[in-house]
Amino acid sequence: MSDDEEHGKRLVAAWRAAERTLTRGPLEPTLGELLADLTRTPHDPDASPDLYGDGVVAELERRVADLLGTEDAAFFPTGTMAQQIALRCWAGRTGNPVVALHPMSHPEMWEGDALSVVSGLRTTHPTTQPRPPTAEEVTGTAEPFGTLMLELPLREAGFLLPTWEELEDVVAAARERDAVVHFDGARLWETTVHFGRPLDRIAGLADSVYVSFYKSLGGLSGAALAGPRSFVEETRVWRHRYGGQVFRQFPQALAALAGLERELPRLPEYVAGARTVAAALHESLARAGVPWFRVHPEVPHTHQFQVWLPYGADRLTEASVRLAEETGTALFRRWHAQGPPGCAVTELTITEPGLTWTPQDVATAVRDFLDRV
Repeated sequence: MSDDEEHGKRLVAAWRAAERTLTRGPLEPTLGELLADLTRTPHDPDASPDLYGDGVVAELERRVADLLGTEDAAFFPTGTMAQQIALRCWAGRTGNPVVALHPMSHPEMWEGDALSVVSGLRTTHPTTQPRPPTAEEVTGTAEPFGTLMLELPLREAGFLLPTWEELEDVVAAARERDAVVHFDGARLWETTVHFGRPLDRIAGLADSVYVSFYKSLGGLSGAALAGPRSFVEETRVWRHRYGGQVFRQFPQALAALAGLERELPRLPEYVAGARTVAAALHESLARAGVPWFRVHPEVPHTHQFQVWLPYGADRLTEASVRLAEETGTALFRRWHAQGPPGCAVTELTITEPGLTWTPQDVATAVRDFLDRV
């Protein structure tokens, strides 16, 4: 086993054993725990399993379409596949292969240039600023585009969202350019607090929406594309061509349905908890005299946000794991070198375990963490 593998095992062991944590990460459950949780998911044990997307998978599709207020929805094994197919189909319908999106969006950063390599599409960037684009920037984009893709929230920029009015204006600006609008809504589920609108109202601004079942809902894997029936039917054809017509997917579908029942109603609580923790972190780091730090955004838009500190990533990750090992408290996890030299960033997610943390709990954890930096 390599040193990196050994280090990774140590990190997971520390997070798994921690008695206090803000969330439970996807690497922490054991296989046995995942299987046990799946068996506790409400289902009819005498029902026939799905075959190529019927049964419980079709039930999940109907549930998503109902939540988002769309005519139809299709299940996909991955969000990457769903998004590529959505953008490919819109390019065919609009006759324009150019997609306007943010350079920090998922297709640009994490999909291996698949939009161009696999689908022959091109991209243009309304803005390069680390925030969602404005209506003026969409209007002023030099190159004609057929689709505007908006990632809501924009994860790499700090899980940022526009205001509701800004979102309406951006969508209107795209329409004025005869473009369709697609939402990369992998984390759309958690945006209702910030926007002050229900999911169907938010999704109703777009021509199509992609949602994930594991990023906010704690599912095993999988995604859905929602939109007009004729469009979704077309994406099902391309899903087959891309190798996504899977024989059986009932574990993913059952886990997704469980997430919609268990986690979706609690996301507003998690957003409130994130705002409590973020404020306490800001106050604790300031009181500790850290030479420079950033809690971003200061008031989280969702239940996830960033923390920046002026130390090396390895040093901070080591302090994080030592804190968990020595005190049983997991405050931070992995840190990554980004921004100016000598600075690092980490992402915090607040779910059910984090709701019990008080500002004093955060202050104590910050003090103990900094003692180990």
